Amino acid sequence: MTELKATFPKGFLWGGATAANQFEGAYLEGGKGLTIADISPGGKERMALLRSNDYPLEINEAKYTYPNHVGIDFYHRYQEDIALFAEMGFKTFRMSISWARIFPNGDDAEPNEAGLQYYENVIDELKKHNIEPTITISHYETPLHLVKEYGGWKNRQLIDLFEKYARTILERFHKKVTYWMTFNEINTGILGSFFTLGMRNESLQNNFQALHNQFVASSKAVKIAHELNPDIKIGCMSIYATMYAYDSNPDNVMGMVEENRMFNYFCNDVQVRGEYPTYALKYFERNNITLDIQPGELDLMKEHTVDYLSFSYYMSSAFSKNPEHSDKSQGNFFGGVKNPFLEASEWGWEIDPVGLRIALCDLYGRYGVPLYISENGLGAIDQPDANFYVTDDYRIDYLRKHIEEMEKAIRLDGVDLFAYTPWGCIDLVSASTGEMAKRYGFIYVDLDDEGNGTMNRYKKKSFDWYQQVIATNGANLANN
Repeated sequence: MTELKATFPKGFLWGGATAANQFEGAYLEGGKGLTIADISPGGKERMALLRSNDYPLEINEAKYTYPNHVGIDFYHRYQEDIALFAEMGFKTFRMSISWARIFPNGDDAEPNEAGLQYYENVIDELKKHNIEPTITISHYETPLHLVKEYGGWKNRQLIDLFEKYARTILERFHKKVTYWMTFNEINTGILGSFFTLGMRNESLQNNFQALHNQFVASSKAVKIAHELNPDIKIGCMSIYATMYAYDSNPDNVMGMVEENRMFNYFCNDVQVRGEYPTYALKYFERNNITLDIQPGELDLMKEHTVDYLSFSYYMSSAFSKNPEHSDKSQGNFFGGVKNPFLEASEWGWEIDPVGLRIALCDLYGRYGVPLYISENGLGAIDQPDANFYVTDDYRIDYLRKHIEEMEKAIRLDGVDLFAYTPWGCIDLVSASTGEMAKRYGFIYVDLDDEGNGTMNRYKKKSFDWYQQVIATNGANLANN
């Protein structure tokens, strides 16, 4: 009989999560090339612009702002920030490597040593403070050259280019970094995400071909990692939205099942189980999708599956086919209708802590591999006082309720959860809107949407609270 774990296990990896393109800044320093993130403007219209085939793939500073060009200047201030993470007690820090810092165009003959050295310095600084790095190999920052000249991930050539990039950083850091992830929120590619696939509004055929190419590239990275160091743990990463039928109408339940398996399961099924599920093959058949699968690729995907499953969790989604249920959940980027049982954030994201426990039970029951919550958090408008102190009880309340559900999943349901890295542990530029105003962090950064401010760092109330949570391994969640 399998021994059930109680509360948070010894050695649980508490920490925080970021992405290079949202907080590093220095977008052209150290030999770095342009990425898709660098031409993504700030403002609430960002996502609509990026979906438009009319939006030029270039920087236009006369018309748009680009807050991520400066970010919060982690590139120059990483020692200060890592010291703050260490003060909170971080056991791990999830970060990404920008492909274009290593290969500025993505297809360069040789890597950029300045980029490799920068990340080595960051990794060494983390290790000095006994913080284990968790590195995402590709987090919404495909080199722009690969989008403009190759057409993004629908082009099979990107498999080999990614393999070269992954091999370069894995060979450099495999003795220093144990935890890796391949593609960030890979399943957003099902929605045709520009960030994920480096493509705009294209056909389902191209979207799923691009995803197939990423599956192959991911398996190649897993193979390289395990050959270099069998102790490396390399995972996949998807965004998970717990899905409900709006009511017990069987049509709504079946509709929810269909939505759930294509969005929440499909990419995980391939990367954890190593094969295309039958429901996906039938979906391809109904939609006239024929994948270009080269000899040996399915065997590669089957043999080199991931060691763990990581996922981001922010919200749930309610599904209804009834046209009378027309009150849409405006902030929910998965679509769906408003759930009358849930409250929403300032950005319309429905808050559902119990949905996280449901997600953990669902994923562990389906796959039986260790789980890593790689993102979770509340984007909010913080109002600092005259001393830049933020009393963010709303953030503490949000995180406390989600951590309580994590504990239940471990203690009551036997889920093997080994890490939790809340998103934006230090304020950074929002991916969805390009704003600084939408803040997630335990650390306030004095910077606004127009780039005004000192960039000085200030501890929020949640800083001391999370420090207490980590110090007690989740035993003390009180908001003192």
